[in-house]
Amino acid sequence: MFYLLQAQQSPGGGYGTLIMLGAMIVVFWLFFIRPQAKKAKQQKQFITDLQKGTKVVTIAGIHGVINKINEDGTINLETSPGSYMKIEKSSVSMEWTNNLNKPAAVTGEKK
Repeated sequence: MFYLLQAQQSPGGGYGTLIMLGAMIVVFWLFFIRPQAKKAKQQKQFITDLQKGTKVVTIAGIHGVINKINEDGTINLETSPGSYMKIEKSSVSMEWTNNLNKPAAVTGEKK
């Protein structure tokens, strides 16, 4: 009687589960891991390419111009004439800095 209550497995049922699990892993990699790794690589390149005189925005929203790049991974940021802040290079926002430095969009309206 105990044998009658056990579920009957169809032949090849384990392969379907393995294929679905593999497909889920591939989708997870394509949509989550790969884009984040690409963005991290771009951020690292952006940080290494920072130069004196570049207008930047920090992740805290502070605007300034790079005055000096220090060897210890920090930069001196001039926020207003004669006013300097020492901040970490990693605190510079790539997205906000790129938006600040891109040319203004030309509108079709004339005044």
